[in-house]
Amino acid sequence: MKYLLLICHDGNGYDATPEQMDATPWVEEMDRRGVRLMGNRTRESSDATTVRVRDDGLLLTDGPYAETKEQMAGFDVIECADLDEAVEVASKHPVARYGMIEVRPFWTE
Repeated sequence: MKYLLLICHDGNGYDATPEQMDATPWVEEMDRRGVRLMGNRTRESSDATTVRVRDDGLLLTDGPYAETKEQMAGFDVIECADLDEAVEVASKHPVARYGMIEVRPFWTE
């Protein structure tokens, strides 16, 4: 089953060194295991554009769709046997120690 990992922080940065936040070992391990399909960092939420269509009119808003202090910093798409494995994979990501990882399953056909 495929899962989206939303790599999130609270907007205050991380209380960690760059070495502690280096996701390279996690990426290498998950690529070696064959569970990580893709992923990347995202730019700051201030660079987001939210798109809505209302009454056939296009509405664009600068910024994220939700006003929360938690912001998405990146994402990964993984494929795991079940939620237990997805949680295990997410728990090894360095941001899990300083921010948070939301694990969200994709719809299955």
